Parts: sequence; C-alpha cells; structure tokens
Amino acid sequence: QLRLVESGGDLVQPGGSLRLACAASGFTLDDYAIGWFRQAPGKQRERVSCISSTGIGINYVDSVKGRFTISRDNAKKTVYLQMNSLKPEDSAVYYCAASSTLPSYDRGDYVWPDSFDYWGQGTQVTVSS
Repeated sequence: QLRLVESGGDLVQPGGSLRLACAASGFTLDDYAIGWFRQAPGKQRERVSCISSTGIGINYVDSVKGRFTISRDNAKKTVYLQMNSLKPEDSAVYYCAASSTLPSYDRGDYVWPDSFDYWGQGTQVTVSS
C-alpha cells in the first residue's frame, strides 16, 4: 500500500522550532520529488517547500525563506522540514505530497512540480503563546 505519513506537528511558542517528517511506504521515494504544503482554517492550501528526487533542487516560498529547511534521506525514505523562528501565521495543517514529475529549472531555480501523485493526511502545527 502506497502511503505518506507526516509527523512532528505540535504546539510551540512563537520563536520556537519543530521538525516535521514525511515517511513513505509502499514505493521508492528516490523516484519522487516531495512537496510540503499547509492549510490554515478558512484559507486555501498553500505551498511551503519542495525538494527534487535527488535533493539537488529546492524551492521555498518567500514567507519561509531563511526560517525553514527541507531535506531528504532516501535511505530512510523520509523527507524533513525543519522549521525555526516559528510565527503564529505558520499555524496550519502541514501536508507532504509526492510527485513523479521530472525536475525542471527556470533560470537556475527549481520549479515546483505541476502535479502530485500521493498525499499524506497532515500534521497539525500550532504556534501560540
């Protein structure tokens, strides 16, 4: 059975840190780019960060640049999202998704895959004092 399972969500104070994990089972993670998305109550789902299958291509949305770091360990079939200097506006359910789209670059920047094949169920991140 093909699955992505997120973990690591929690309640944290502003300025704190969390590390989310996205674990894959039932398929070879090496073949897939992984994207992290988030959705806050009453808002549309938004992109956060993505990483190519090799880990060479990485992309962050402007709101998390310098605070979040995405990485992957294909041997462990896991992708991580290290989140530092968390803000209340980072509160959301965070989802990871896998894409088989081949990597592409635009003027050196890794381009977000245009479709994702598998999605996890999400993990809640709440940033509040």
